[in-house]
Amino acid sequence: MTRNLLEPPETLLPESPEARDELSAGTDPTVVAAHHPAFSAAWATLAEAALESGENIAAYAYARTGYHRGLDALRKAGWKGFGPVPWRHEPNQGVLRSIAALAKAAKSIGEDEEFDRCRKLLEDSDPKSLEATGLA
Repeated sequence: MTRNLLEPPETLLPESPEARDELSAGTDPTVVAAHHPAFSAAWATLAEAALESGENIAAYAYARTGYHRGLDALRKAGWKGFGPVPWRHEPNQGVLRSIAALAKAAKSIGEDEEFDRCRKLLEDSDPKSLEATGLA
């Protein structure tokens, strides 16, 4: 695969094996978020559960936290606010899921501009994330 030299390189977040293993083992995501507050997948899990329960304001808050912690991690990994953040790289999925949950929560409370902005961010990061998160 040839890379467009005018486009920034892909941003690949580092692994978080301890946090990932805790979440995968069924540890309550609130406990995982408390132990690993920079782990966006825990916040995304909380946001998704809140959306499923109709707790849209809680979902918005959880997703916003995962979004901001994820952006911090992306910047630390060299992301300049644009460029590819591939869905296929599992450590990236937490922040991408948080962005999608934020879009859904924003839509649920009538914040259409925020929905559009988040959806555009996902599309720009990796269009495959839209389908993976149900926003396609």
